Amino acid sequence: MAEFSDLWILGMILAAFAGGAFGSSIGALPAFVFTGFLVMAGETAAIISDDFLSLFEIGANGLQSDTLTGQLAFGPLFGPHISFAAGAAASAFAAHRGYMDTGFPYHEAKNITYAFGTRPDVLIVGGLFGILGYWIATLSLALSLPWDPIAMAVCLSAVIHRVAFGYKLIGDRTKGIFNMKPFELEEKRARSGDFGGKVRLLVEPWLPHQYKWSGVTLLGFVVGILAAFITYQTGSIFLAFGISAASLLFLNLGVENFPVTHHISLIASASIVAATGGTYMESPMGAMLLIGGVFGIIAALFGEVIQRIFYAHADTHFDPPAAAIVLGTLLIAILAMLGIFPGSAYVPLPW
Repeated sequence: MAEFSDLWILGMILAAFAGGAFGSSIGALPAFVFTGFLVMAGETAAIISDDFLSLFEIGANGLQSDTLTGQLAFGPLFGPHISFAAGAAASAFAAHRGYMDTGFPYHEAKNITYAFGTRPDVLIVGGLFGILGYWIATLSLALSLPWDPIAMAVCLSAVIHRVAFGYKLIGDRTKGIFNMKPFELEEKRARSGDFGGKVRLLVEPWLPHQYKWSGVTLLGFVVGILAAFITYQTGSIFLAFGISAASLLFLNLGVENFPVTHHISLIASASIVAATGGTYMESPMGAMLLIGGVFGIIAALFGEVIQRIFYAHADTHFDPPAAAIVLGTLLIAILAMLGIFPGSAYVPLPW
């Protein structure tokens, strides 16, 4: 039995390495789009087969569930903690080595749409970060830490690649860490050592079309309602997340002003399950949609706060949606531990 277990662990490490390398090969954002399509496929298959129970199981085998969602979308192939996080690390490494000069307006290490093809050293780095992401998520889940283990792995992987490749953790925040005015005024900073002296903006918001508090708040409310509606009608916590993630194909293709919403969708969907202990379908739909809207706002604002602290002033990609999911699921777990919510949806609890 131990031998089988050891071989299984070896297999998962190899798969995580391959998943990280492949995510680096095709690019972080394209890899995440595939995550979205696989989640949609997996949740749709489960809905059709009436196999809902496996979607909500949390335990030692949570990351290795038998569902298409668990094995592929959240597993070593396209799990964001593996493929996306590795792709982001690959961009940080490649920019550090001077491999990238794409005309990207921010620091090249923030370019998560770039595919590295067959460059061996970049793919190896991606593979190693794939293994790192796998272990962070696995240990987080094994210890029943009260947050989304995959999202936490994405965040910690970003911190580690910044330290490993010599980037600052936060960056230049002399004009104020929450201040977006320098971006609006197009204030520049000369970075003579970067890519032939390219002049960059002093503040680089994660999404130039999605950073104003009023717009972010309204987007959170609207998407939160829609995500709650999807969960209420289908019984799936993850389908709305999958739709939001897959929709980023349009952002990757260059559609202007396309919103990023998967953090909003996931937290809103999880909130109505947690708030009712799983009996949301027996509750009034209007109440459930309002809860989803409120938690959608919370997730959206979490993302905006995080982007202003960890993205706008720095040089590499730190994923605001992943951090918002960590904070949103932690909030759900705290409400459950305090007895305010009768459940925690898919979020592990330490007891």
